[in-house]
Amino acid sequence: MKKIKKYIILIISLIIILILGLFLIFSLKTSETNFDTKKLNASVLLTNQHQTILQDKNNIIYTINNDNLDVNVGEIISLNYTGLLNKNSELQNIEIKDYETNLVMKENNNFPKEWYDNGIFKDYYDFAYKKVQNMTLDEKIAQILLVRYPNNNQINVLKKYQFGGFVFFEKDFKDKTKKEVKEMINSLQNNSKIPLLTAVDEEGGKVVRISSNPNLSKKIFQSSSYLYNLGGLNLIAEDTIEKSFLLNELGLNVNLAPVIDVATNPDAYIYDRTLKQNTDITSEYAKTVIEASKGTGVSYTLKHFPGYANNSDTHTNISTDNRDYENILENDLPPFKAGINAGAEAVLISHNIVTSIDDTNPASLSISVHNLLRNELDFTGIIITDDLAMSAVSNTDNIAVKAILAGNDLLITTDYENDIVKIKEAIYDGILSENIIDKLATRVISWKYYKGLLFENQK
Repeated sequence: MKKIKKYIILIISLIIILILGLFLIFSLKTSETNFDTKKLNASVLLTNQHQTILQDKNNIIYTINNDNLDVNVGEIISLNYTGLLNKNSELQNIEIKDYETNLVMKENNNFPKEWYDNGIFKDYYDFAYKKVQNMTLDEKIAQILLVRYPNNNQINVLKKYQFGGFVFFEKDFKDKTKKEVKEMINSLQNNSKIPLLTAVDEEGGKVVRISSNPNLSKKIFQSSSYLYNLGGLNLIAEDTIEKSFLLNELGLNVNLAPVIDVATNPDAYIYDRTLKQNTDITSEYAKTVIEASKGTGVSYTLKHFPGYANNSDTHTNISTDNRDYENILENDLPPFKAGINAGAEAVLISHNIVTSIDDTNPASLSISVHNLLRNELDFTGIIITDDLAMSAVSNTDNIAVKAILAGNDLLITTDYENDIVKIKEAIYDGILSENIIDKLATRVISWKYYKGLLFENQK
């Protein structure tokens, strides 16, 4: 019995020694990692006496304490630092050892290597960047605006500003025939120096900008939940193709759908626009729509990141989501990941304040939310804001500038004149860099190449 006890004590002692040894090895490795000097190449988005905000080639945004950095907005900075970068955190705890800066050279027509992200539109970056180098500042700013279609003087407005594209609503198609819609959009394209993104919300069900007009569609497109209950994902795929062919016929090339939010409360604002199914089925839905849309001439947009859930309507007020991060990670993000893996070209960000990610800013203006999309979900396409005219954010000062600094590529806006003025003022004041506008305009135009709206031999 005593021998058995001795053996047990010996075994326990050996296990304790082994655990302590492994802990020591792990600690040493972690220590070495923390104190090894590493390098970060990034663009300077914003800098002041307290902090500097940087964006790397994968469009992850880092905020660091200034540490007496003498840099300018728009510069490419190469940092040597110790510590660990946390891509899921906005503020970084690193120690800068030294740094170098160099400006992006305007006369170089090749896409700057410091911006190269190996993304979905990578084959067209050089072509798009060359176009951007021949554009005025006003034209470059206008390229990153997706503007609500004006009520009057549309051609004159377009000729003056040369927007990246228009968003059309039900009123813009009211009582029009197919011929009239085609003529409307063809006229716009013919007066645009660079082909336009022509976008619409044709979700089906409650939101039908096109099929609500019997002159344009023989039927009103049904909601995703109705279709799923009737014929499952196969019917969803058929509906996506049918919808896309109609939009393409009319000259519309972006659908601001599908809604892949997971909502469980029938009284929730977004519930009737969702599939009304669990996360796994909604993920398959996202994958199905994106795959079915490929080759139709219409790009689809996953929305509303990072998940609307059971929150209130941001069209009318500020909406706050107080769920814990694990809940969002498990329930809301998988459909976006599935759609992105299937080749989604665009994701639309909501205006909800998601407190477990950023308790201060709406998602559309949150660096942390954009980092989550870029880093955790590996999204390299176009990030689009929800409409900046919505009540949840419309009273925000310099909202267009803040949207750019948060990591958006394309801004949906109604007050385009004010937005252009504010963006230009920010550039002249050194808050924004023209190089950042160049980068965003290049990304939007590279999407247009990818979509087949532009070709290499076009002037």
